[in-house]
Order: sequence, then C-alpha cells, then structure tokens
Amino acid sequence: MPNDASPSQAKRSYRDSLNLPKTPFSMKANLVQNEPASMKRWSSINLYSRTREARAGAPTFVFHDGPPYANGDIHLGHLLNKCLKDFVVRSRTMEGYDTPYIPGWDCHGLPIEHKVMTDLVSTGKIAKLADLPEDTRRMAVRKACQAYAEKYVKLQRGQMERLLTLADYENPYLTMSPSFEGATIELFATLVEQGLVFRQLKPVHWSIANQTALAEAELEYQDREDPSIYVDFEALDADAVYDAFGLPASSDDDEDDAPSRPTQRPSFMIWTTTPWTLPANLAIAVHPRYEYALVRLDGNLTILAKELVETVTKIGKAEDIEILATTTGDKLVGLRYRHPFVDGAALSRTLPPSRSREGQGEGLPLHRVVAADYVTLEDGTGLVHTAPGHGVEDYQTGLRENLPVYCPVRDDGTYDDSAPDFVRGKTVWDANPVVVEHLCASGHLFHAFNFMHSYPHDWRSKTPVIFRATEQWFIGVDRATTRDKKSLRELAMTAASDSLKFIPEWGRNRLRGMLESRPDWCVSRQRAWGLPIPAFFQKNADDSTTTLLTPASVRAVAKVFREKGSDAWFQLSARDLLAHYDYAGDKDAPKGLNLDALDKSRDILDVWFESGSSWHSAMRERLGDAGFPVALYLEGSDQHRGWFQSSLLCGLGGTGRPPFEAVLTHGFMVDKDGKKMSKSLGNALNVEELLKNFGADVCRWWVSTLAYENDIKVDLSFFETAGESYRKVRNTIRFLLSNLDDFTPCPAEQGHSTRTGDCVAWTDFTPTGIDSWALAQANDLSKEVRAAYDRFDFKGASSAIYDFCNDTLSAVYLAAVKDRLYCDAPDSPRRRRTQSALWDIADLLCRLLAPVMPHTADEAFRALHKIDDKASAESASGACVHLHTFPGQRKADVFPVSADERWKQVFAAREKGLMALETAKKSGGGVENPLDAGLALPDPEGALAHFDPVDLADLLGVSRVTLDASATDAKVIDLRDEPRCERSWKRDGTVKQRPDGGMLSERDWIAVERLQR
Repeated sequence: MPNDASPSQAKRSYRDSLNLPKTPFSMKANLVQNEPASMKRWSSINLYSRTREARAGAPTFVFHDGPPYANGDIHLGHLLNKCLKDFVVRSRTMEGYDTPYIPGWDCHGLPIEHKVMTDLVSTGKIAKLADLPEDTRRMAVRKACQAYAEKYVKLQRGQMERLLTLADYENPYLTMSPSFEGATIELFATLVEQGLVFRQLKPVHWSIANQTALAEAELEYQDREDPSIYVDFEALDADAVYDAFGLPASSDDDEDDAPSRPTQRPSFMIWTTTPWTLPANLAIAVHPRYEYALVRLDGNLTILAKELVETVTKIGKAEDIEILATTTGDKLVGLRYRHPFVDGAALSRTLPPSRSREGQGEGLPLHRVVAADYVTLEDGTGLVHTAPGHGVEDYQTGLRENLPVYCPVRDDGTYDDSAPDFVRGKTVWDANPVVVEHLCASGHLFHAFNFMHSYPHDWRSKTPVIFRATEQWFIGVDRATTRDKKSLRELAMTAASDSLKFIPEWGRNRLRGMLESRPDWCVSRQRAWGLPIPAFFQKNADDSTTTLLTPASVRAVAKVFREKGSDAWFQLSARDLLAHYDYAGDKDAPKGLNLDALDKSRDILDVWFESGSSWHSAMRERLGDAGFPVALYLEGSDQHRGWFQSSLLCGLGGTGRPPFEAVLTHGFMVDKDGKKMSKSLGNALNVEELLKNFGADVCRWWVSTLAYENDIKVDLSFFETAGESYRKVRNTIRFLLSNLDDFTPCPAEQGHSTRTGDCVAWTDFTPTGIDSWALAQANDLSKEVRAAYDRFDFKGASSAIYDFCNDTLSAVYLAAVKDRLYCDAPDSPRRRRTQSALWDIADLLCRLLAPVMPHTADEAFRALHKIDDKASAESASGACVHLHTFPGQRKADVFPVSADERWKQVFAAREKGLMALETAKKSGGGVENPLDAGLALPDPEGALAHFDPVDLADLLGVSRVTLDASATDAKVIDLRDEPRCERSWKRDGTVKQRPDGGMLSERDWIAVERLQR
C-alpha cells in the first residue's frame, strides 16, 4: 500500500490520518561515529562487571583467551580470532551462563626481544651495553622489552575494544606480571616433582641469528635452495664387505660365469641435503631388513639399496651399471669405512669431555655401519649419513650405539677448531659449497645438484635454522610421571583420543599425529627477556658441575618472583633468591652445596611453557577450582603444535588431567586467490581502515558468515557485501521499531498469560492468524539460532537470522501487515495484535543478534524499550541488551502460540497465486497493480477456508481473495472497474463515498471517523 495518496490519484489527501512510521533508530547506521558512543556508555556502567553480577550463581562457562604477542597492531587474524571468541562469550552470557573472560597477553620471548635488539643495534645503543656486567646488560634489555610490551598491550587493548569485544580489560593477565610468573614457576616445580624435567646434551633447532634454541612452534617453513649430494664413503675392509655379500675369493678353479670378489675397494653411498653436517658424521645407518646391492657404476664399486639403484643411477647419469651381488642390511652392520676428510682415530682422541658420553674416550668405534628402522626407501640411497650432534634420529642412534654427541658448530653457526681446517671458522652456509668442492676434488662425490625444498626458519629472524647439539633443559614426553606412572605422551594421546572434544572433528587426528611424533620438549632459551629457569650450578674441584633444581628450591624462587617479579633473578644473589629455601630439609637436594658459591642459570623458559601454563597461572589463579578445567580453547589451526599442545602437556604434567574440555580451530586469512596475506605482498587489509570504512558491527557480521573451519579468503568486496546484508537486517529491525512508536509494551516478563499495556493477551493469538504464524516462525528461529550458538556454528546463526529478516519478515509477514499497521485505527484490536507480535519479534531479534552485532542490537533494544541515552549508570541495570538473556531461556518456545498445520497449504496456494499474478502482468493488457486485482484460489480440501480471507489477500498483496474448491489453478480477477479506496488503494468491495466526500473502504472510514471525533 502507498505511503501517500497523490493529488492526481485522489480527491483529497488522507496522509495525516495514516499511522506513518516513526523511530529514532535511523536508516543510516553511522557505525564509525556511533559505536564509540556505545563503548563509552558500556564503560560508564562497567558492562563486563554488570554481566557477571547479573549471572551470579548461574552455571559457569569458563572460556580461556590464548594470549597474543604484545607486538604490533592487530591484523586480520586477530579480527577473526577475537570476534569468534566474543561470539562465544556473549552467546554463552545471553544463554544465562556466568562467563568470566580474562584477556591476556604473551609479553616475554623472542618476538619482542628481537625487535628491541634490532632497535638497539640500529640506534647504536647496543655498543654501550657490551661492556656492562652480564646481569646488568640483561636487565637493560629486559627493561626495554618490558616498555615495548606495555606499549603494545595498551595499543592492542584499545584495538580489541574497538572490535566491541566484552572482557575484563581492567584486569588482564600478562605473562610478565609477578603473580603470573610466580604461579608459572610453581607449576614448573610440580613438573620437576613429577620427574619430567631434565638437562641433557641433545640436538635441537637452533637459531643462528638469535643464538638460541627454538621449539617446533617457533618455526615456520619457507622454500630454500640447498645442495643435494651423493657421496661415496670408502670401506675400510674390502674383504669384510665382500664377505657380507657372499662373494668368494678369486680362484683358478672358478667357472667363467661364477661371481667372485673384485679387486677394487667398494664404497658406501650416502645422500644428504646438508653437506655442512658431514664433518660431524660418525656412522652410516642401514635398515636391517632391506636388500642392498653391490653395484659397479661406471667402473666404481658402491653399495646402495637395490630398490633405489635405478633411481640413483638415473639421477647421476651413470652409463655402465652392473649389480654384482645383493645382501640384507643386517649383514652390513658393523662394517667400517673411511670418512672422506675426517680422521676418525684422531677425532676420537681429541673430542672434549663435554662432548662425549660418560665412559667414552680413545678408540671410540666411529665411522661404522649401524642399524636403524627409520631408514626408508622414499628417497636417497637407503644408507643414511648419521651425525648424532645434528639430528634427533641421529642422536637416538648415537645413544644406542655408544657414539659421542659431537657438534663442531658454535652458537654463531661457525665451525670450531675440532673441524677440518678447510671449514674451520666458516659459517655452515658458507661451508656447504666448500664441502661439495672438496668431495669433488677428492673423488668421493658421485653427483650433486641444487634443489628447492621446504626448510624450517626462525619465525622472528626469518633465517634458516640448524639442528645443533647443546646443553638444554627438557620436559620428557616419554618419562612416566610419579603420580600416574604413565608418560606425558601416553596421557596426551589418551586425552586426544577419548576425553577431549574437537571442533571441527578433524582436529583430533591432527593433534594425535603431532603428539605421536613429537620429541622431548626443549624448554630452555638462551635469551634475556623471559622467565628464568630457576636452576643453580656449583663448579666442583674436580671440574664436575652439581646442579640444584628440586621442587623445594624452585618453589622458593617462585615466592621471590611473586614478591619482586622475575627481574629479581638478575638483581639478587643466589643466596637471596633462595631466601625461602630450607636446604637442610630438602631430601632431593644434592649433597655438599655451598649456597653462597652457586651460579645462576642463564637460560630462560620457552614462552610456550608460559602460555601453556596460563590455564593455571591465569585461570586457576583468578577463579580457583571453578577455573579448571577450562571449557573451551579457541585458536588458529597452527596451535595444534603450539598452545593447544603446550597447554595439554603442562596440564597433564601438573595435574594428570587435560586443562581444557574442548578445542575449536579456525583457519587462516588468505587473499581471494588463496595466497597468504602479508604486507610485503601488498595484499593485506588493514583492520583500522576496515573499521573506519565499515564499522565494527559490519566486520563482525562478516566474521559470523564465515565457514571458519578452513582457510578464509578475504577481499575488500567481501566486506562491502557484508555491509549490504547488514543494512538489510538493520532496515528490517527499523521497520519493526518504526511501527511501534505509539505502542506501550507489557512490562511483565514475556510468557505471562495476561499482559498489560497495549499488548494483546496470548489467548487472542489464534493458530490461523498471520501474527501467530510469524511468532511461531520466531520460535523456530530462536531454537535454531540458540542451537547454532551452542555448537559454535556462528555461520548457521547469522544465516538463520538473515533469512528470517529477509524472507520470513520482509518478503512475507511485514509486507502482509503493512496495510493494517498504516491504515487500521491506531488502537484497533487487529493492529494492536500485530504490534504486539512486532514488539516481541523485535525484542527477540535484538537479543539473538547481540552476540554478533553488539552495538546495533543494543541501539535497537534501547529504541524498542524507549530507554533514554542519558540514563545514569545507577538506573541502567536493565538499559542494555547485554545484561539480559535470550528470551524464553531454558524453554522450548519463546512465545506461547502455535501455528495451524494448514499454513503449509496456505503458502502453497500463495505460490500459485503469485505465479498467476506474474503471468497476468506479463501477458499485456492485464492487471499491473496487484491491488487492482483479486484472486480465486483453489481449495479442494477446504484447508484455506479456516483462514481470514483478509489475511490471505494481504499475503498476496491483492485487494481480496475468494476460494474455489473445484479449481486446480489460481485465477486473477480484474477489479479495475470497482471503486478504489482513496486512503489504502484497496478495491475490497466495501468502498463507497463517505460523509466527508471521500471514497473509502469500510475499514478506512472507521479509522478516519475516529480521528474526526
């Protein structure tokens, strides 16, 4: 129906008699200007604390925030992550749960220290620190790091609040706060008590650029070009080799075709992509069950896996190939070889004691063939170059075979004096071509070529890392806890398989696979900015070292950290740090210690241990037993090898139980072509610019529409599309609100059998009424959206809300009731019933939208409830949608109405009617305006006869509807010859000239006459 009757179409204007829409809820959202006003209002009433107070005594849902690093502005990944987390917090709060949410920041570690050190170097300040005592120098670095972290905690907090997230921002947890540090060291003491912490010389990922050990979670993989070389290691005893292959000695009696042992010395061919590790080679590994061949390649004799002969000879372009004999790998075990450029006997005599295992010395069985089940036939030669100081599997083989953990590479990546002179002092990367050239010149190189492969890099310096054996602290994943008598790996695998919930489910196998293959956790770092490992060392007269690290000594240091912070480690003496320690009463302490002669450890804890302890150091620290276990962790899929895993190991080590019940994983942001987004590629969108251009609610709405389980394509146009759908939802709500300006709602809680104000009693909503149908649809929406929120299906929730607004309301219900809202008498029972439904639906939509569009939902809620924006904080306990719950909480239906099952037949008939109208319009000469038409609808079963014909007509947008039990198709009736109402434009059969001279329908005349009284 029209908003106005133009002079050319009516004898008089009845505009002033219409109930025209009116609302302060504007069509234009102006989110960029208005969202900060909401933030200010929420802050004035201390919204987070108010929500906690409102849910006091309710069931608890504890959700834990994985701490982002306090370095730099937030990016699109933060936008996704923080919005998803806020959807959880707000939806659980609206569902009636007490949902404490403590935001946190990871403040220690290499990301911050790397940036600070880079700045110190670029400004020349690093030179001033070089001559300072070590503790003083480290404190200078730590103070700069702390200031840097504080700066970005403040910056990121503001940016996250601008995303309209709800959290206890006044009391966040910071990994650099004394309480967090003390609690983390207390947990570390428990792991010591469980027998999980040990120190050992082992190969670990080593960052040359930052001169520190790294964990798996601190690596990123990039393509890198490296040499791939095939090298012959000459056998020491040729006859022993030929015996292993069963070749008899030459004899005059041998038949011409009988195999006999050659006169040449054979070689063992290995393959490696790290030529720089060859100076540390101590063994060659073979698989005992594989078949190996003695092969003549262009005149040279070499040994390699039979299955790989064809592949290797093609790569090396060998022309003359002859397999002389085969044998199994177990027959080769124990054979000796000559290293191409290292004297094994000399090396065994000169290895420093710290690089040998106890009891090893001169005459070590170096450079021999050993057995290893990890040897594969996927690539290489089937013989694996083994350097125990430069690889995890090599190290394990070395332990088994009584080989030294030899690492000739220093912290800075250069070779020490134990290495061959032609690489001594060079970096490992400079040594690669030198080693290849040396092998080529000596005749040991079979083939070499460069190839591209994915290689681990330091996530901060972006430089390639190496495996290097150093003394480090570890948490053993295969050591049984004293409490459970099971290893962390066993406990974690059981938890991942049975007790934990994964969203999506594929996360279960991903985490299990990583746990199954993970090494011991290297938790020590050689940096300054972090939580010190509270170990003490005493140098003894015999040059041995005694270590103090007991549960009691660690807990004593934890008390000091709680009092003074971890800076105390660099400011106090060992004696002062152990002020709370009773050495005499510590049954685990080593004998003969002098507390005044102890040296402090220079290692700090891996930041992943700190964040992995946050369930204890933040949640249990603040919430007590209510904070353990946490209900949900939500992070990107990279955290299966990061925070999820470190938290699980810390929780199982500390308590024997997983620290969380469920894990939700989201993908990463990529551009519209699927490429990784980065500033350097120029395809990254700036979050601040997105907020300036679209507002937080549009950005949040976009996030809610994503299938977050997989990687997410991002383009500016996607936010524009989100803005369009946001406007559709907003304008639907605006229509509801604009037709409620003259409506006084019932102050009683929804669901009461009697309602006051202008609300119509629930008994007046008959199952065949169109308002009942709309409310029943709203009931279904509530169930669907709340169920979607419950399973963290935010896409399902937003899609259901959008479809309800766009289809159920705008296209059907609101289009149908528009006429009665505008043209009925203001207080007519029919209009009041529809307004009651509109009010209830608007209130429902505000609440269902609140988790996703917090500003818009609250703006609409305040307009609906006619709440003054200037209401004081003291009187505003109910003045915010976020202090309320979803309607009908814990009930199946929000509204106590039902819809007749025959509505299905009504909408089937509606489809036929609309098709008939469209056909008539296209036929030419037919009815153009639906209000100039009537419809005869088929009703063979008499179902439609139970419904108000006016409702049926309004559903179709025509002036009237009749029913025909004998018809099969809808028929359009041309009503243009009948009089038309000058106020509503309807031709309903009741239009005639009224006393005021106007042509009005009966309904419209009643409305006008009331106004004239």
